[in-house]
Amino acid sequence: MTRKFDAGYYLSEGFHSIFTHGFMSFAAVCMIVACLLIMGSFSLVALNMDHTLGDLEAENEFLAYIDDSYTEEQARAVQPALEAVPNVSQVTFVTRHEAKVQFLEGRESNELLNMDLPDTVLRDRYRIHVHNIEDLGKTVAAVEQVAGVVKVQAAMEVAQGFVLIRNIATGVAVVLVMMLVIVSLFIIANTIKLATFYRREEIAIMKMCGATNGFIRWPFVVEGLLLGLTGALLAFFAQWGIYQLVSKLVIQDNGLSIVTILSFKSLIGKILPVFCATGALIGVGGSLLAIRKFLQV
Repeated sequence: MTRKFDAGYYLSEGFHSIFTHGFMSFAAVCMIVACLLIMGSFSLVALNMDHTLGDLEAENEFLAYIDDSYTEEQARAVQPALEAVPNVSQVTFVTRHEAKVQFLEGRESNELLNMDLPDTVLRDRYRIHVHNIEDLGKTVAAVEQVAGVVKVQAAMEVAQGFVLIRNIATGVAVVLVMMLVIVSLFIIANTIKLATFYRREEIAIMKMCGATNGFIRWPFVVEGLLLGLTGALLAFFAQWGIYQLVSKLVIQDNGLSIVTILSFKSLIGKILPVFCATGALIGVGGSLLAIRKFLQV
């Protein structure tokens, strides 16, 4: 039996098969939802962690101290040279007096220190932020070569710690997501295979009547696609609700505002396509793996 590709026929057969084997279809959708929720949760944690670390990186700065012999005007004239250093994102000039005020904050009770500390004991300086914290060492070395800069103070250990944590978090998230995709594909394939098992006689009869593998396979592919997309949409809305609930709990317990939570609405453009694509891949891949054995008649 040969037949031209008929999308309407395959769609109708695939849709009908979902309701004919309702329990197995329900089980397959539940497995897709569970797998996507697990993958989505890990991915969202990784995204928020990367965002938080990015905020901490942006706040990380180092100081460049200017030569004592420079007047304030001469010290300010150094700024263009510092801004021209590669990887420097922001340069802020701090006068001797401003440095003194910052130093005395929290030390108001020390009257002797407040009375006797002249501005001249401190140097004019620059607060410098960088674009990429991974290149902080190179940036510090370049700033040290700028004329007028006599000393640079940078928390290299803290910067390296941020980079290490971010890289570990990203690596762990990628590995977990890949593992979960493989496990999900295996589980869905076996779930769909159970449904296919009850139709093995139907498939065998179609093969003996001359049906091509493609003619038999396409309804299963459509069925897997529909199951995958259904599971993806259900998982997406479930993930939305869970994310909103967890976000409120984290914000309530986050008194120091160390952790920043991204808005789920700002992530919809990334999450929904990934969920749909992954659900479709799992559903179609699982169907193809399930039907392969029964086509060997």
